[in-house]
Amino acid sequence: MDTVLLVKAAIMGIVEGLTEFLPISSTGHLILAGSLLGFTGTKAKVFDIAIQTGAILAVIIVYWQKIRDTVVALPSSRQAQRFTLNVLIAFLPAVVLGLLFGKAIKAHLFTPQVVATTFILGAFVILWAERRPQNLARVHSVDDMTPLDALKVGLVQCFAMIPGTSRSGATIIGGMLLGLSRKAATDFSFFLAIPTLIGAGVYSLYKERALLSWADAPMFGVGLLFSFISAWICVRWLLRYISSHSFVPFAWYRIAFGLIVLLTWWTGWVVWQD
Repeated sequence: MDTVLLVKAAIMGIVEGLTEFLPISSTGHLILAGSLLGFTGTKAKVFDIAIQTGAILAVIIVYWQKIRDTVVALPSSRQAQRFTLNVLIAFLPAVVLGLLFGKAIKAHLFTPQVVATTFILGAFVILWAERRPQNLARVHSVDDMTPLDALKVGLVQCFAMIPGTSRSGATIIGGMLLGLSRKAATDFSFFLAIPTLIGAGVYSLYKERALLSWADAPMFGVGLLFSFISAWICVRWLLRYISSHSFVPFAWYRIAFGLIVLLTWWTGWVVWQD
């Protein structure tokens, strides 16, 4: 068993869990962390996607009451049926565009330079969204969303296919721009993450199954475990944070981090690997 590889898997799991649900791009951070650790290649990309399942398990546990109540009430409750339908509607655009363009995006856009650039561009979108009056929100709960609201959020989520954009950032900030309150947008982003990330993980493992063997199980297991633990801590913290804070600090973090990556790449101080 390669101890160094397991340490790298643990670090990548922590990075995934801490960044998946913040508007700072988990994929972008994983690309950069993998580049620094020498954890790159096709198998590493499959690993990055697969360990998202650990982070999603944390969301399921945090929101278990809502999920359980929805499943139990689904046969008879129109509210439960509408909520489930909204999640499915929002999920579909990413499925369609992912199947059409996912391979090309992975081949050409998974680079530190692209990540750094989208980090910075995404920051300005966050700053713009947070400057708008918050009393413009017309949807204050996920149960009040219409299918059209869900479709719009699902379409916005597709921007996250570009690494460095942030899936949670696209859905939360996009939802706020579309009329959802910060709390409603954050909650729906978490619920939408469940089918999106589980689906991406299962599809990636199936598609690249020829690359994998049982010898890779410890590496994936460590990544999943640390992803779950760090995501559970992060989700619980974020839900408390948004009750009294904006996402502006994350925007400034994105700008600073993006500029550092571009500077180190341009000067050659860090040899970033694609």
